[in-house]
Amino acid sequence: MSHALIPPAQYSFLGLPTIVISFIITLAGTATFVFLIYKRLVPLFGAAPDNTRLERIPERIVNTLKIWLAQYRQPRYMFAGILHIAIFFGFLILLIRTASLVVIGFWADFGIPGFTSGPYVIIKDYAATIVLIACVIAAVRRGIFTPERYKVPEKYGHDHTKEAVFVLAVISTLMLSESLFEAALIAAEMQKGGHVTYAAPLTLVWIFANLLSETSISALQGTHVISYIVHDICFFFFACFLPFGKHFHVFTSIFNVVFMRLDKGNIKPVQYGISDSQLDELESFGVKKLEDFTWKHMLDFYTCADCGRCSDHCPADAVGRPLSPRFITIKGRDAIFKNYPIFGPKPESALLMEGTYEEDEIWSCTTCGACEQECPLGIEYIDKIVDLRRGMVDEGMVPQTLQKPLKALEKRGNPWGKMEKKRLEWADKEFVKTCEVKSLEKGEEAETLYFVDSISSFDERMQEIARSTSLILDAANVDFGVLGKLERDSGSEVKRFGEEMLFQDLKETNSEAIKESGIKNIVTADPHAYNVLKNDYKDLPPIEHITQVVDRKIREGKLQLNPLEEKDKVYTYHDPCYLGRHNCIYDAPRNAMDAIPGLTRVDMQKCRDRSFCCGGGGLMLFYEPEEETRMGVLRVEMAKKAGADVIVTACPFCLVNMEDAIKVAGMEGSMEAIDFSELIARQLKS
Repeated sequence: MSHALIPPAQYSFLGLPTIVISFIITLAGTATFVFLIYKRLVPLFGAAPDNTRLERIPERIVNTLKIWLAQYRQPRYMFAGILHIAIFFGFLILLIRTASLVVIGFWADFGIPGFTSGPYVIIKDYAATIVLIACVIAAVRRGIFTPERYKVPEKYGHDHTKEAVFVLAVISTLMLSESLFEAALIAAEMQKGGHVTYAAPLTLVWIFANLLSETSISALQGTHVISYIVHDICFFFFACFLPFGKHFHVFTSIFNVVFMRLDKGNIKPVQYGISDSQLDELESFGVKKLEDFTWKHMLDFYTCADCGRCSDHCPADAVGRPLSPRFITIKGRDAIFKNYPIFGPKPESALLMEGTYEEDEIWSCTTCGACEQECPLGIEYIDKIVDLRRGMVDEGMVPQTLQKPLKALEKRGNPWGKMEKKRLEWADKEFVKTCEVKSLEKGEEAETLYFVDSISSFDERMQEIARSTSLILDAANVDFGVLGKLERDSGSEVKRFGEEMLFQDLKETNSEAIKESGIKNIVTADPHAYNVLKNDYKDLPPIEHITQVVDRKIREGKLQLNPLEEKDKVYTYHDPCYLGRHNCIYDAPRNAMDAIPGLTRVDMQKCRDRSFCCGGGGLMLFYEPEEETRMGVLRVEMAKKAGADVIVTACPFCLVNMEDAIKVAGMEGSMEAIDFSELIARQLKS
């Protein structure tokens, strides 16, 4: 094949054959890259096992195509997402060209079939141009107009702005050098006549070819070869630079998405391969040192892109608690880099709570799941937080305010420490005159179990939720009963606060009582109970939340609702974290509310999978964190901004926090909070 310019593989540069230069660059670059990847894999090989990540392969393939390849979550931040998608797809397209350029340094006429001419070349040239433009915009945005979510508080050290801008510059150099390499050849072809390679209009190649059209052949030859060498060096430098910082996600992100968790709501076991009955045999619980994390969680640390989306939606971070999910990951990555240096001996691993993380930081998490929902790379936070808490509980590092409710749970089966026989006092003599509540503890039989859980059983205000739920079930002709004193706290927060053995006791007691009752299905009005019974218990009958039951019964025509009397009020629905994000129940409560004649409903800006946690989940009612304001106060302010007069939630813990927040925010009289069950019960047709 004839060439308008001498190909790099046949050229001598400064008296040295370019093929030798190409060989040195490729050999050194490849060897260095393999060495760095090996060193970065060492901590993963020494991490705790996780044997679940190769299950359900078809689902993982779909996840990878959707989240990694299609960049499904990126447009949740539209402008930044578009920039990232442009760079991502441009980089993928040009990876084929870059790989062929490496080989061209040894084999002048090498070309991957189908990728040397035609549509690919045109697409490749436009991709390089778009990537360069996106890199320039991203660099200006990151370096000059730095969004708030990228900023780093002083206590966390330096930010990664310089690294980000540097990487964008390296990518830009790759785009420019590849385009200049091809443009010099096209300019030479234009001067020599004959066949001229097509240059797509308004691309970098087209611009450079026109600029170089009057340049001498010798200058074009030098430009051709130098740009090739620059591209070759830049490519291998880029590959070897990535494992040293946050941009390691360029390599690890696909694997992190492939192995990301597929189920929501549940918590990982204390140790994979150990059954619940074998927990007593373990010498240590939870994560105490770096190697106690699973290999997937270490891969999470490598994969964080430091985009700040997790912290931007973290309610704990929003109210000034000492927690930012972003830095849970960044500090974990820094710990790996420190404990597993590329060069030099490995230091002895220190305890994570003695230098990497702080106690208040880990206890501040509400496990709402907003961080995981927002992460575009499938990074997991809740399991890490729970594992760290397990380690702290095992070491006796439990906040003072949580010790009393945990002891009460152990002794009485509820965090208030009230007598078991009082669990059914909400169904007093006056109430049972209007609604039959079967007592399964007394041997009565029912098809459905209403699992009340502790807060609706013992808190006087929340007992109204239990009564309202019973009225709804009765009106819908559901044959239901309750366990009464046989019921224990569901243990949702006990498990998430790291008290695994106490959770196992609660689960075993409840499971035995449920199975012996002979019921066929379960209903609850508490999302925390719904979630833990559905996702952390095993072999129980099907479970529904009351919002699902109401929605279904309305559609079946078995439940009818009266029109609202006060039609001038505007209602908004607050999505509880454990009903929404953890179990994807968004439409059922809204459908049921919309079925009430005369009800006007609006959504808050942060709703559905972006709902803002009220901060009240379970034992969080007893925890006294350091914070600048209450999460609930921010939430009622969001409701006010949406134009709502009434906040409807479907969780007793949310209701506690909303009512308190209304008082703290000084909105009494202008804002009201009620539970979904209360709203529906008020409108039931007799």
